[in-house]
Amino acid sequence: MANLGFVFPGQGSQKIGMLSDYSDELVVRDCLAEASDCVGYDVWSMIQNGTQETITQTQRTQPILLSCSVALWRLWQHRGGATPEFLAGHSLGEWSALVCAGAVAFDDAVTIVEARGRLMQSAVPVGEGAMAAILGLPDEQIVELCHRAQDGDEVTAVNFNAPGQVVIAGSVAGVERAIELCKAAGAKRAMPVPVSAPFHTRMMQSASEGLAERLERTTFESPAIPVVHNVHAQVEADGSKIRQLMLEQIYKPVCWVACIERLRLFGVDSLVECGPGRVLNGLAKRIDKDLNLFATDEKHRFDSALGTLKNKGTRV
Repeated sequence: MANLGFVFPGQGSQKIGMLSDYSDELVVRDCLAEASDCVGYDVWSMIQNGTQETITQTQRTQPILLSCSVALWRLWQHRGGATPEFLAGHSLGEWSALVCAGAVAFDDAVTIVEARGRLMQSAVPVGEGAMAAILGLPDEQIVELCHRAQDGDEVTAVNFNAPGQVVIAGSVAGVERAIELCKAAGAKRAMPVPVSAPFHTRMMQSASEGLAERLERTTFESPAIPVVHNVHAQVEADGSKIRQLMLEQIYKPVCWVACIERLRLFGVDSLVECGPGRVLNGLAKRIDKDLNLFATDEKHRFDSALGTLKNKGTRV
């Protein structure tokens, strides 16, 4: 019997027109309407008729992506899809995973991630922080090169996305120095990432502190489906520990390779990416070529995943 995992994407997967071929699915539209009531604007209209610039503002990106992922999860359940044994989410996607695991209420999560986005953006003035993707160097070497590049500035490896694919972040000066050091060390590519803040660095600690009081007022239940967490690639059952992990996650690295490896150790052999885009499918393929990968970004892929996993006898 196959072991199924679901993974939920983070920022970068958003685009105008996403979920457009789900327009006739009431489960999807109702979920996005519920999110719209929480944030005070029409989420469906924004993702279909808005601008890419608008939906890339992090205080909008975060609730929009979470809502889209949860909408597809609800549709999967509504259609009788197989229940996964484990969940994981990349950065923001970890909030989607917690909602789908029953650990956090959907309306709480929508307003939390909207605040999370606002706080993360305001933690560092625009123009003072940067991120860059480094391809083709070992993780340990990138960590060491970031350390050498600091020279009083912040720069560190923050997303361990796949073998040979790491994102670094910090101050503009620190990231620029690290890029040059990585290029000199033989990186295949070392290029800036167009984001407005240095996510998952110590520069984000004020955002974590700002969110702490909101999370303290939020109920965190034990997940009905275990969630592998970004910070340490482990599962947690205690709600108070999950609350703390979600605060730490703002300023600590995303250990995505370790999360996928943990899912494999748990016996997961099939992964469904539940949300817009197929970024996590691409990363998973690089981490473990033996994984069976499925996407839900378009309806025909959703239907294919639903049929294939049922036919394989994955536990329902």
